[in-house]
Amino acid sequence: MRITDAIYKLYPQVVTTAGDIAYDADGNEVAYDKDAVQAYVDAHAYIAKRAAEYPPITDYIDGVVKGDQAQIDKYIADCLAVKARFPKS
Repeated sequence: MRITDAIYKLYPQVVTTAGDIAYDADGNEVAYDKDAVQAYVDAHAYIAKRAAEYPPITDYIDGVVKGDQAQIDKYIADCLAVKARFPKS
């Protein structure tokens, strides 16, 4: 997760950013807690790590279409292994 994404999530009044400065809809600067934003980013880092490691969903769909339970089970096991490697904090 990017810092700007965290700012938008934590401060819904923010509509744009420029560097590390956040602005509301009227162009006023919005003060925000940089430590809180960084903590949010750190707490959600597992999401991007998991997304990069998950097997392609097409592997699962292919198993469903073919009725191949072993392929479906492998997909699920692979996903669970990724979740174990990158747990929620």
